[in-house]
Amino acid sequence: MTAQPAREHVPSRPTWRCHACGAHWPCGAAKVRLLAEYKGNMPGLMVYLVTQREDAAEQLAELNSGTPPADLHRRFTDWVPVRPK
Repeated sequence: MTAQPAREHVPSRPTWRCHACGAHWPCGAAKVRLLAEYKGNMPGLMVYLVTQREDAAEQLAELNSGTPPADLHRRFTDWVPVRPK
């Protein structure tokens, strides 16, 4: 019997749930991966996440999910560490 390949913690569109664990994306595992991937480039991570947030807002609106934009802002970008000036 062969092992099943591990699923990646990526968004399943148009529901924006994690493909691997089913949590709202970005899930905890996706956040850890993204922070490691963009280490030293938080502006780049923010650009990526804002783009994903806008896609999610559009797709979730088409599904009539009722997800408020403020919830998407918290979900997609509020967790990114910001360095004080």
